[in-house]
Amino acid sequence: EVQLQASGGGLVQAGGSLRLSCAASGFTFDDYTIGWFRQAPGTEREGVSCISNSYGITHYADSVKGRFTISSDKAKNTVYLQMNSLRPEDTAVYYCAADTFRAVVSGRPNYWGQGTQVTVSS
Repeated sequence: EVQLQASGGGLVQAGGSLRLSCAASGFTFDDYTIGWFRQAPGTEREGVSCISNSYGITHYADSVKGRFTISSDKAKNTVYLQMNSLRPEDTAVYYCAADTFRAVVSGRPNYWGQGTQVTVSS
């Protein structure tokens, strides 16, 4: 079965860094786009970033461009989100998700991990 396991969240001060991991299993890793989404209390879920190995492209929300970097390790079936220069407004539960590139960039992937909490203090 398709499984996605997000990890790496924590508490960090503004300006600090965290590296999130999304370990994938149960499907052909290279055939799917992996995306990161986040949801803060009282807000709608928003897309953060995604990566497609088949297309060889990455995508970032404007709010994180220049600060976050998405990457993948094919051997480990894992996607990472390196988050630098964190801001309090980055505080949210971060979820990884998988589907076609079209589904992920449209915000409608079918497979989701459980999420990991990121808290940025000022």
